[in-house]
Formats: sequence, C-alpha cells, structure tokens
Amino acid sequence: MKFLREAVRYGYIPFMMLGLTGAAYWVVSQLVVAEGKTWAYALIFPLLVAAYATSLLAERIAPVFPEWNDHGEHGDMLTNTGHIALYELGAINGVLLIPVICWLFPFQGIWPTQWPMWSQVLMAFVVADFAFMFMHYLSHRLPLLWRLHAVHHGVGRLYGYNGVIRHPLHQALDMIVGNMPLVIIGMPVPVAVVLGFLISVTLIVQHSNVDTRLGPLQKHFAIGRIHHMHHVNWGTEGDCNFGLLLTIWDRMFGTYSEKLGREVTAKDMGVDELPNFPKSLWEQLILPWVYVPGKGEPERYKQMAAAKAKTPAQEARDQVLHAAE
Repeated sequence: MKFLREAVRYGYIPFMMLGLTGAAYWVVSQLVVAEGKTWAYALIFPLLVAAYATSLLAERIAPVFPEWNDHGEHGDMLTNTGHIALYELGAINGVLLIPVICWLFPFQGIWPTQWPMWSQVLMAFVVADFAFMFMHYLSHRLPLLWRLHAVHHGVGRLYGYNGVIRHPLHQALDMIVGNMPLVIIGMPVPVAVVLGFLISVTLIVQHSNVDTRLGPLQKHFAIGRIHHMHHVNWGTEGDCNFGLLLTIWDRMFGTYSEKLGREVTAKDMGVDELPNFPKSLWEQLILPWVYVPGKGEPERYKQMAAAKAKTPAQEARDQVLHAAE
C-alpha cells in the first residue's frame, strides 16, 4: 500500500497533465488533422471521463484530507455532476462558435499555423493561463464578479470532481477574456479542442484532494496546498495564488503566498459570509442574485439549513466541535 501511495503522489500529475493530455493531442493531431476523421473528436469525452475517474481513485489512495473523501457527508456529488455538464456544454458551444468568430474577424496570417501543433497548444495555454489568472484576480476585487465567483468558492471541500464548478455567466466571461483573443487572431479549432481539454484537466488537478509530490517544481504550480490557501474562509486571507497552473503570474502581481498565518485544515474551505452555502444546483445558480457581498448570509440559506435534517455523520461532527469548544 505504501508503494502504491507513493506511486500516486509522484505519478498522478504527470499522468493527468502529460499522459491524458498527450492522448487527447494524439487523437486530434493524428486522427482529426492528419487523417480527416472529424468523428474522432468524440474520443475526447472518454478521456475526460478517465480524468475524473483517475482523480477520484487517486484521492482514495493518497488524500491530503481523508475527510474530503466522504461523499455522503458532503452531499454534493449530484450537484457537481450538473456543474460538470454545464461547464463542458459551455466549452463545446465555445468551440462551435469559432468558425463564426473567425468569419466576423477575418484576420489572416497572425496565428502561427506554420508552427508544430504542440507548440501552438503550448503558446495558447500560456496566454490563457495568464488571462484566466487576471480574470480570477478581478473576480476577487470587483463585487459584481465576486457574486458570480462565489459559486466556486462556496464549496466546503476541494476534490477533482468540483474543479470546474463555475457559474455559467462567469465561465462565459472567462472564455471571452481567456480564449476570445486567441480565436480572433486565428486559433484553429483543433488547437482550441486540445486547449479546452488541457484547461479542464488542469482544473481537475488543481482541486484534487491528492497529496502530490513535485520536488523542486512544487512552488511553481498553483495546485494542491498552494491552491488550498486560496480557498480558505478567513476573510480576505485567501486573496492569493490566483494562477490556473503557473505561479509566475502571482509572483509578478505580488499575490503569491507559500504559507499563511496558520495551518490550513479540512474545515477551512468556503466563504465566511456563507456558512450555509446551498447544496442544490438551482440554489447555486441563483446565488449571484440573492447574495450581496458584505451584507452577510441571505436569510433564505439560514432557513434552508434550519429546516434540513442533518445526517448522522454531521450530527457526530457537530458533537465533536461543541465538545472542543
């Protein structure tokens, strides 16, 4: 078991970021681009399923916080499945709109189509990584954007299955800021498909409850404990480490942090103003219209929490907390 745990700690990120992304790249570059088999785009879906399945399995073998693996206690699997469906549907629609956008902005010769496809994907990802980081930074600074972004921060645990949680409107803004400039200057559809897959896998890895090991590279990637610090519910202490994957942008903005004032625990995730963050997909989607930053928790969430019966696991946890107090 120890060998398996160590294999997951050191092998999880390379398998996800290089293995699965490499498989998606091969599907698109060889089957679609080289052989003209457009139906092969459908093979991206099982690779995405494999990414989620791998994260759930790895979290069981080498978790950072074992408490986050109790799906029954957290009761968010169904809602997160709905978020995944909405996110991936939005990503597909974005790809389908690329020909229309190219028709509206018929610039020629700007995108480096002469480059190898892998270098085009790499360039697109670096640009998108910076754009998403900047949009993320603004989402913590502007109240209107924070209303949308709070849907992502309200979760009480981080694991691969909730990595893509976004309000659909916030996802649309992310895509406009992060991907639209690339499309306008001519990013081809195949590159966009691989980029979209890579972003999804990055979000899964970033939020995975896996005790990963990256050696000297650990401080250069905004995943694991680096990202845990961003999700703490300690007021504004979590306004750090905004990067999607790379920490270089946070270092440039002065928002990078290796350590907070105290150790992050499994119970420190969420939004301090929303202790009764709703579990249902519908309530999370309407949250931006009922939650006003700085005004405290909406009364409806307090009433919903009071009316809902607690599970035996939640009752036991509350007893432990009360005894500690």
